[in-house]
Amino acid sequence: MLKKCMGDPSLIIPTEDIGIKDNLSYEEIPVQILDRQVRKLRTKEVASVKVLRRNQFVKEATWETEEDIKMRYPHLFEFGEVPN
Repeated sequence: MLKKCMGDPSLIIPTEDIGIKDNLSYEEIPVQILDRQVRKLRTKEVASVKVLRRNQFVKEATWETEEDIKMRYPHLFEFGEVPN
């Protein structure tokens, strides 16, 4: 059974601070590259980087192609070499 609840206006967070779009989604911005690896396929090599995003734990970091991350977030590669 549902109970009637009075909301507390002081607990409301403005959506402009979070960056929520009209369709109620937001982009998790990468903050750091943790690792780099090169996978060898039959005919080519694919470089991948382990990306840590904002509001994420290290164990939740994901592997993404280095080329894609370099194109969208070049600032992550400005300060020297990516760790191996």
